[in-house]
Amino acid sequence: MSEKKEGRAAPHNLDLVADFVNSADLETGREDLSGPPELGAWLHARNLLPTETVLGEADLDASLRLREALRAVMLNHNGGPMDAAAEQELEAVARRGRLGIHFPAGDATRLEPEAPGLPGALASLLIPVAEAIPDGTWSRVKACRADDCHWAFYDFSRNRSGAWCDMAVCGNREKVRAYRERTPRKASGRPA
Repeated sequence: MSEKKEGRAAPHNLDLVADFVNSADLETGREDLSGPPELGAWLHARNLLPTETVLGEADLDASLRLREALRAVMLNHNGGPMDAAAEQELEAVARRGRLGIHFPAGDATRLEPEAPGLPGALASLLIPVAEAIPDGTWSRVKACRADDCHWAFYDFSRNRSGAWCDMAVCGNREKVRAYRERTPRKASGRPA
């Protein structure tokens, strides 16, 4: 799961989606997908792409667009504005990966990308999203409201009111900031 806050696993493998978004830590500046080899290693480590797949700059760009589109949707889940371009990007990734429903046996179904390589790997990141939409758990995957954070997390609160990746850090900073804005500053009493 995330480095910032360990805990229970989210349903439908949504932790995979959050980990993908968290491959860039906006607060520290850490970037796990700094080049095509790093992207390939990240995808291979999660069994989304064979080791021998060679990726280029265009593949990295497509991956980063998906990551930021997912982050934008997660911010929307946390009260942020709707981003139509982000939703269009998710749709485009699903289409390029030829994400489709398959009926392996009996009444079972499975979502699976038909495209090989990176298009299929990126579409695989959308499978947990598609599986979580019907039961409402996708909307629990949020990005932290703190402008300098936007860390993806799963909101386990009963009333779906979680707003911060970590209340002790981001939530506390925001509370202090709001308090300072509400409270007038007193003069120090020292001569100027």
